[in-house]
Amino acid sequence: MIRKSFLAAALAFLAATGAGAHDSSKAAKVTLVYEHELPNVPGKSMKGVLVEYGPGGFSEGHTHPDSAFIYATVLEGSIRSQVNDGPIKVYQAGESFSEMPGDRHGVSANGSDTKPARLLAVFVVDTSQKELTYPLKK
Repeated sequence: MIRKSFLAAALAFLAATGAGAHDSSKAAKVTLVYEHELPNVPGKSMKGVLVEYGPGGFSEGHTHPDSAFIYATVLEGSIRSQVNDGPIKVYQAGESFSEMPGDRHGVSANGSDTKPARLLAVFVVDTSQKELTYPLKK
């Protein structure tokens, strides 16, 4: 129920703001679209982040806060993803994946060089946490 409500709210937000437009640059466009404290889990919040990739777009390798659990759903197109040292996988629209606290996200990219892609990443994270992504140290 919460998942359906959240997805409906995120899609309504996109329709109302015109955020469906895609950036033609290669860097991903990242937008916080939802933030709500969890009343039954003191100190934790759910934050929804829309990640938009233009054709051939990508995000640099990154990690998330140690307190963050992430559940991502591909909304449009396909997403190439690699978590930790696992295999690179391609997720299609409607498919989901998760990241555990402390995971490294080495590959996060549009699976197409000709079509846009979008995903919604839902974070369960400490309420006080403001930064949600940190570049991988080289």
